[in-house]
Amino acid sequence: MKGIESLVEEAMEYKRNGLKEKEIATELNLSVDTITWLLTKNVREETPPTDVKIGWRSIGVFGGRIGLLATMFSDVILEEMELMEEDFDTVVGIAINGIPLATLISEELNKELAIYRPPGGDRRRGGGALSSNYAGVKGKKVVIVDDVVSTGETMEGTITFLENEGAEPVLSMVTVNKDSHDEIVGVPLRALIRAKIIGK
Repeated sequence: MKGIESLVEEAMEYKRNGLKEKEIATELNLSVDTITWLLTKNVREETPPTDVKIGWRSIGVFGGRIGLLATMFSDVILEEMELMEEDFDTVVGIAINGIPLATLISEELNKELAIYRPPGGDRRRGGGALSSNYAGVKGKKVVIVDDVVSTGETMEGTITFLENEGAEPVLSMVTVNKDSHDEIVGVPLRALIRAKIIGK
């Protein structure tokens, strides 16, 4: 129970600091359902939602380790581009955890860098914003980068937003896929690791 209690404390601290449930879910790499359960349910008596906690702090604390991860991403992206007989112009990093990866992938593959900030609330509908300090996406083929896909909601919203901005998403790439998606709204999804609950 200590692990759950620790998660409750972390979730409550983020909530006290003004983060919404989706933002807390992003910070803790858990589903929104799990965060809702942690914040509102009696965790000693009620069964939690099925989820997989992904922690990548061992990688995230050193830029060199993120660089090694970005090299693996770049290798998979190049493999996918060759298989699809495709090329792309821009790497789009989803804030917050996709930004360092996208930055280093952009450098390694000599591609433009764009940064997308998702909205709060229902992310499937699109919305959000591109940072004006980085590349635009209109008329460009893009590869989208993030850390984790849980429900696919953030990635779906990102794809919708980018298409509305005139971009053509050709691939989405994450460190961990916690779902069975191989594509999201027609855009191929690749992950370095797929986490799956067995026996459900």
